Amino acid sequence: MTLYDELVARGLIAQVTNEEEIKNMINAGKATFYIGFDCTADSLTAGHFMALTLMKRLQMAGNKPIALIGGGTTMIGDPSGRTDMRKMLTKEDIDHNAECFKRQMERFIDFSDDKALMVNNADWLLKLNYVELLREVGACFSVNNMLRAECYKQRMEKGLSFLEFNYMIMQSYDFYMLYQKYGCNMEFGGDDQWSNMLGGTELIRRKLGKDAHAMTITLLTDSQGKKMGKTAGNAVWLDPNKTSPFEFFQYWRNVADADVLKCIRMLTFLPLEEIDAMENWEGAQLNQAKEILAYELTKMVHGEEEAEKAKEASHALFAGGGDSSNMPTVELTEADFADSPVAGSLDILALLVKTELAPSRSDARRAVEQGGVSLADEKVTDVKASYTASDFAGEGLVLKRGKKKFVKILVK
Repeated sequence: MTLYDELVARGLIAQVTNEEEIKNMINAGKATFYIGFDCTADSLTAGHFMALTLMKRLQMAGNKPIALIGGGTTMIGDPSGRTDMRKMLTKEDIDHNAECFKRQMERFIDFSDDKALMVNNADWLLKLNYVELLREVGACFSVNNMLRAECYKQRMEKGLSFLEFNYMIMQSYDFYMLYQKYGCNMEFGGDDQWSNMLGGTELIRRKLGKDAHAMTITLLTDSQGKKMGKTAGNAVWLDPNKTSPFEFFQYWRNVADADVLKCIRMLTFLPLEEIDAMENWEGAQLNQAKEILAYELTKMVHGEEEAEKAKEASHALFAGGGDSSNMPTVELTEADFADSPVAGSLDILALLVKTELAPSRSDARRAVEQGGVSLADEKVTDVKASYTASDFAGEGLVLKRGKKKFVKILVK
């Protein structure tokens, strides 16, 4: 099986231009391709996984990745898939986020000996003269065509700022610059980026002629990657200080049954034959597949040792065995109990708030009344239930809210 055939079999290809040329270049290891990362936070998320593993697969076959840090485009904001305008960041914030991205990407991509490049579009976008840009690039874009793009249609009803309207031009200009500076001939991105990416190929063709267009290839991955990486409204970060290895493991361990094999195909490097053998797994076997997914991705991001610890902690929590020392822990003190309204004890609502399993006592009360709270595997039904420091002596007790939120409470 060729590399391109494998990408198709793994469900990574949504739309392409110049398919035969793409196949030949990728399979021969001749592609120089880029993926853009707007640095809106100080960590990559699980939603970036598809892009990172895709870059790794292509690099392993001899192709050259360019990780484009969006130091310039982040100052504008991409309207794709959004219903509101992105928060404006300062240049200092963006520069800091870009440095964090670089450190995390190096776990996936080999940047040594010119095997890959990491560049920042701030290097050219922030130096642009507005009138010169209009003269050089503006004439290459049809406003009518831009308004037909799906990414803009979704925002027209609620309001699209002129700032955001320029994003397509900026992204297209990135491809134009990378083509000229680094010989970049291919762009990857989510399928919600299709219009923006076609803008880049058209700009290169218009500016550099038909011969250049023959070497300008756009390949799209499924936008599933952008749907990944969020749970309960919070991002699942690759930074262990924001999402612990155990929490990261548990996120993937709890993917929906219908998504587990799709995620294994797209995101892991397990052989397709091994994945195909899981196709008819059900029940306990499907849970085993989820654990395989969680372990493989945690190992990739945090290393084998942390993946083993996370698996052991998961077994301790849900299977009644294994090492519980690595699950999320909150340490309380004797003073926490002494300073409570009822000196010497904390009620269940206070425990839920102190461990951040509930944002407020009223939310904690609802959780208890709905039967979703347990302590040491015993369901708590009384909102007035109280506990002393001695109850958490030794190895502590595990407090759970629902099936996925839990923390071990220790008293020091």
